[in-house]
Amino acid sequence: MEKLLILGIFGLVAQLIDGTLGMAYGVTSTTLLLTAGAAPAVASATVHLAEIGTTLASGTAHWRFGNVDWRTVRLMAAPGAIGAFVGAVVLSSLPAEIAEPWIAAILFFLGLYILVRFSRRRQPPKPDPGRPLRAAFLAPLGAIAGTVDAMGGGGWGPIGTSSLLSSGRLEPRKVVGSIDTSEFLVAFGASAGFLISLSFAEINVGWLLALLAGGLIAAPLAAWLVRKLPARVLGAAVGGLILLTNTKTFGEAIGAPSQYLVLAYVLLGVVWAASIVAAVISVRRDLAASPQPA
Repeated sequence: MEKLLILGIFGLVAQLIDGTLGMAYGVTSTTLLLTAGAAPAVASATVHLAEIGTTLASGTAHWRFGNVDWRTVRLMAAPGAIGAFVGAVVLSSLPAEIAEPWIAAILFFLGLYILVRFSRRRQPPKPDPGRPLRAAFLAPLGAIAGTVDAMGGGGWGPIGTSSLLSSGRLEPRKVVGSIDTSEFLVAFGASAGFLISLSFAEINVGWLLALLAGGLIAAPLAAWLVRKLPARVLGAAVGGLILLTNTKTFGEAIGAPSQYLVLAYVLLGVVWAASIVAAVISVRRDLAASPQPA
């Protein structure tokens, strides 16, 4: 019961993070389940099954708050679902000794990306709503992000959100809302792939329901918070946590000696703390530079 409560709280926190950053629910939740001893394919399957419910709730909330660009959702969701289905089937066919370091490597580098992405002081390009993104860009982006998402237990948000933000064609809240909304079909595609390739008996229903319950509670709050919270600070904190959690498995996969792993933990801890401080300073500078109401 205690473990289920922890998972529920973690699902709530993960959805709050995902709903405000447009990324990290899958990466965060998969990291937790791997730490709890779940097999890689089972961990990813559990997270994606839970995401069917959480992304539906999150997408509905973002729609109600006006955070969704439906053209982007239409062009990304279907290729993303197909890519996720393929990625789920491939991951399920891999032996655990191969899949575990593969997932750890993906999660490690996604954590590194999130840490760097949100700790550096760089404003995204000014949105230009007069220039819509081309279908030739959005459809392949969806397919790639969906495949990585299923195979790594996360990736739809880090790949999709960062690409849309860097394009400068959508305002940030619509990037987050569109990615979260389109993720419903991606979660559905991945879940279908896992259920075809795995036995449902392998899924821990208690873990699944705990993650789902936490995510459902957090989804509407996250859709509101996307306009309120300093995303840089939250992103830097989450990225460092993912990095530290996956360092051991990733280090062992590449044959790193234990003393090097200890050193890596220390260095990553210092980098993590410095990144959070840099993010806080950046937010405070932006607030000081912004026009003050009369």
